[in-house]
Amino acid sequence: MPQTLGFIGLGIMGRPMAHNLLETGYVLTVHNRSQPGMDELVAAGAKEAGAPAEVAAKSDVVFTMLPDSPDVETVVLGPQGVLEGAEAGDTIIDMSTIAPDVTRRVAKAATEKGIHMLDAPVSGSDKGAREKTLSIMVGGPKEVFEACLPLLNVLGSRVVYAGESGMGETVKLCNQIMGSLTLLAVCEGLMLGAKAGADLEAVLEATSGGAAKSWMLENLGPKITERDFDPGFMVKLMQKDLRLALALAGDLNAALPGTGLVHQLYRSVEADGKRDEGIQALARALEKLAGVEIRE
Repeated sequence: MPQTLGFIGLGIMGRPMAHNLLETGYVLTVHNRSQPGMDELVAAGAKEAGAPAEVAAKSDVVFTMLPDSPDVETVVLGPQGVLEGAEAGDTIIDMSTIAPDVTRRVAKAATEKGIHMLDAPVSGSDKGAREKTLSIMVGGPKEVFEACLPLLNVLGSRVVYAGESGMGETVKLCNQIMGSLTLLAVCEGLMLGAKAGADLEAVLEATSGGAAKSWMLENLGPKITERDFDPGFMVKLMQKDLRLALALAGDLNAALPGTGLVHQLYRSVEADGKRDEGIQALARALEKLAGVEIRE
């Protein structure tokens, strides 16, 4: 396994993931747009780099965890980007959720320089990142995936090879569709219970043991009733993912009516200035429609 690693993007997800790699004993070099994220990792033993190219120059494998497609293109392909510092034989593991076609374009540029690349987006929110229980969906050359599997196993409890470059991102978009629609069902059930005057604690307890059981219900249902909208994953990032899913569906002439509905409901949440809240703020849109607040 490689001994020197780099990590670029130390936000809600990237920071605990980088900590987990560092705690496993790897030499880690980090870079982030804002200083607080780097300061925390440097205090824990990581090395600081001033640019992505410097991270790459000091690393066999560079992880990126960035908000959107343009960010990945800039960090990897731009001036002082990863490709400027990486050497032939190095590997980039992009764990961001971005457009599959952008992933393929970046991977092609890397391959032309002899650099391997995997797209490896994750699911499981900040809790999964902290507890090393993320689900990781990986696209790229199978032999590169197999070589990097020990590293990925440090970060997640379920690591699935999805196929060629871009397929990790494609599977992640499928995940976001399923997750957001499940969350909508949770919000609707709780809204109806609140409107009818039901004991919402009883609603959560009963439904968590039956056919409605889901990660969204168990993890975000209690947050909704407790009015806890702190982000494990932000509304604005889910909106970006749904936009990517709808764009891919448009390219494929595939109908996603439920996804479109959730996307529009989140627009209502964004219009109210709540785009930085957690995705459980989807409940706010239903509360406005029903004229009831979901709380214990």
